[in-house]
Amino acid sequence: MPRQVDHDRRRRQIAEAVWRLATRGGLEDVTLRQVAAEAGVSARLLQYYFGTRDQLLLGALEILNDDAEERARERLAMLGEAPGMHAVVRGVLLELLPLDAERRNRHLVYAAYFVRFLADPALARVARDAPHALENLVAGLIARGQELGQVSRDIDAAAEAAFLVAGADGIQAAVLLGQRTPEEAVALVDHQLARVFTATIRG
Repeated sequence: MPRQVDHDRRRRQIAEAVWRLATRGGLEDVTLRQVAAEAGVSARLLQYYFGTRDQLLLGALEILNDDAEERARERLAMLGEAPGMHAVVRGVLLELLPLDAERRNRHLVYAAYFVRFLADPALARVARDAPHALENLVAGLIARGQELGQVSRDIDAAAEAAFLVAGADGIQAAVLLGQRTPEEAVALVDHQLARVFTATIRG
């Protein structure tokens, strides 16, 4: 068991080095040697844990996503034992916004990955072929809201979820660039959710 714990810790150490390099200068020209130096490990050890450069980038992204999901679950748990669907959907969308230092740093790393994916067809294929898990989650929550009478049956849950997630993604960039404040971003999300959820039954 201790050996496995050390293995996970080493992978995280290397992944965090990738994230730091991503926030400082992007990922377009990052090399295995640079990552090894940033992480304080040998290039051979880095390759042992992750393999090729592309495998390293994708592995570090996977660890970042796992962290994001864990933090999101923690924040959603703070909503209480039986939050309404409005509160849950709002909580999910706010995870897409850089509302604090942790989420800001995470989204800066995601931005670096986005640029890298645009430049590398192989990596772009991995991102493009990934399931729309977040959209599906929001669509399911909206559909549940319809069952509970919190959302009109006329709403197309899948289309609305796609719009809400895409909108939150766009607002995210505006906040990172300083074009909008975090408070303005939250207000925009709330404005859109007000269209979806009936005013009389919001959780």
